[in-house]
Amino acid sequence: MTNTLDRRTLLRVAGASTGTAVLAGAVLAATVPAHAAGGAFRHGVASGDPSPDGILLWTRLTPTDEALPGSGRGPDVAVSWQVATDPDFRAVAAQGVTSSGPGRDHTVKVEVTGLAPASTYWYRFGYAGTWSPVGRTMTAPPVDAAVDRLRLGAVSCANWEAGWFSAYRHLAARDDLHLVVHLGDYLYEYGTGQFDAGGTVVRPVQPPHETLTLADYRIRHALYKTDPDLQALHAAVPWVITRDDHEVANDQWSGGAENHSPDTEGDYATRLAAARQAYFEWMPVRAGTDGAIRRRLRFGQLAELSMLDLRSYRSRQTSGTAVDDPARTITGDPQMAWLKAGLAGSTARWKLVGNPVMMARLNLGALPAWLLGPLRELLGIPENGAALNPDQWDGYNADRNELVDHLRATGTRDVVFLTGDIHFSWANEVTTRSTALTGPAAAEFVVPSVTSDNVNDFLGLPPNNSLSALGVSLIRSTNPHVRWTELDGHGYGVLEVTPQHCRMDWYHVTERTSPTSGSAWVAGWSVATGSARLRQEYSPLL
Repeated sequence: MTNTLDRRTLLRVAGASTGTAVLAGAVLAATVPAHAAGGAFRHGVASGDPSPDGILLWTRLTPTDEALPGSGRGPDVAVSWQVATDPDFRAVAAQGVTSSGPGRDHTVKVEVTGLAPASTYWYRFGYAGTWSPVGRTMTAPPVDAAVDRLRLGAVSCANWEAGWFSAYRHLAARDDLHLVVHLGDYLYEYGTGQFDAGGTVVRPVQPPHETLTLADYRIRHALYKTDPDLQALHAAVPWVITRDDHEVANDQWSGGAENHSPDTEGDYATRLAAARQAYFEWMPVRAGTDGAIRRRLRFGQLAELSMLDLRSYRSRQTSGTAVDDPARTITGDPQMAWLKAGLAGSTARWKLVGNPVMMARLNLGALPAWLLGPLRELLGIPENGAALNPDQWDGYNADRNELVDHLRATGTRDVVFLTGDIHFSWANEVTTRSTALTGPAAAEFVVPSVTSDNVNDFLGLPPNNSLSALGVSLIRSTNPHVRWTELDGHGYGVLEVTPQHCRMDWYHVTERTSPTSGSAWVAGWSVATGSARLRQEYSPLL
């Protein structure tokens, strides 16, 4: 099959006087493997964190049969790499040699610089006369470039045992994406049968027990990287990734996790260090010298994307009125200061925030807590309403209030949170107690899980059942800022950013337990420049 660049996504960098830029985007068949890679490069290739002059490239080499992930075996080796302006590598733009070995589980990361902005490239790795699968990537436009359109895929919560990663396959098949944003829970730490598809293990994990050691986490990462749909999407476009809790353990906080028992599972700090080492070895993500992964990426004048880390610095989860304690934090003070300054000072039209857990309030009860007057404190109801899930921003009201109040005080507009974690689909207007009646300060689009269980799965019912419909009705009746939600679907989002609007379209797969599952558009919501009010869309993006 012959593939050509889609006319709508051809690169048009602005000249000195006229013109605008559209980020290049077309998936060529040669860049998307039909099956998982084999041989020396059996875990595929990936790219991430594009800048105007560079990109981060990743692969994992298996130089000998004994050099399996997590084994600590195999030789130190030299690995070559090439970046070209064409998929046949007739015009090589950059190349070099790097090394790897058992000390980094034979993973390879290359920081390539000196590339042209807003350009599409192809890349590959070489070892012992063989080449890896070819990946396709692209650099970001110059900071001051006018950009007509940015489209990205948004995903979260991919549980191996709960199904197949068809969502990744459908995203890889699109010809209009410029990058993928993964919002956390790239993998899960549980042992086999501990968290599956409503009680059914679709495909067992390795290692079969819960991940605790460095070898365990390396093996689990390696297993995920054998999935052909995951490999296809990594090879198709660059990814921008953050982590949530399951990359370490469920409901992780700065000093521990709900799913970690020191008496039986050892020192938490040792487990955390192992999980983070494996993560940075196996993921195409940049990290600061202290291991921090909060970072910003700029896409011309159109958008700036701030990626948050909401696990490393947060206070331990709590309940009741304790969620109002101003001493508690989900971001940590340095990250909050970084976020506020970055949003208020950004010169980009749209300020996007990669946000691992839901920002919008989710209240219980027939009335918002602040309408209950003095009964609120007597009843022990937090000021933003009783929290259904204190692991979200609902459990850290002071931080949410501080951020939203800052956006309003500084007149910062056009802020959109891109969120994962909760497994459902949501379109929210972000408010707090003091802003609920005066209008939202930002919009939030929440994507569903790729495969992880949601409401109907926990209930053992088919999608779109009467109980899920009742749940939607109750949520909407007590949370008017939740403009839309769907509790049963699995899939992905596609975000379009233009100078006029920011729009999310939700797509759900038809059957997560089928490796050939189709997908269907289910909803679209948008927010216009200068407004945080959401508007429903009635047909999918073209």
